[in-house]
Formats: sequence, C-alpha cells, structure tokens
Amino acid sequence: MYRGQVGTVVELLAGGAAFEVEFSDACGGLRLRNGRTYESVGLRPEQIMVLHFEPTSPDSVPEMMLA
Repeated sequence: MYRGQVGTVVELLAGGAAFEVEFSDACGGLRLRNGRTYESVGLRPEQIMVLHFEPTSPDSVPEMMLA
C-alpha cells in the first residue's frame, strides 16, 4: 500500500474511532483487473481523506453513510 492510494471503508471499528479500509486491484485506467482485495487495514479518522465523486457545497459537512 502506498500513500495516496484510494480505498473503501468497509467497516466501522471501535464505535467509529477507527475504520477498516479495503484496497483492491479493481478497474484502473484502460487495464481491467480482477477486483481482489490486496490489503485491508484499520485506520484512524485522521489518516483518511474523504473523496467525493460529485461536487459538494462548500458549506456541506462530511458524513459517514451507514448501510
């Protein structure tokens, strides 16, 4: 795992004090890959940068979506 890689939060740990983040070799660029997980790590909130796939309002507050 390298700094700047994009992962997916898959589980809340310690009541939201940490997150299990999964990194996989999913589709990247023009090369299709098989989507297998190659790393799963526990991270604290300060180690995570929230990414958005759609523009958000400058006044919006990031929130965790629970399924």
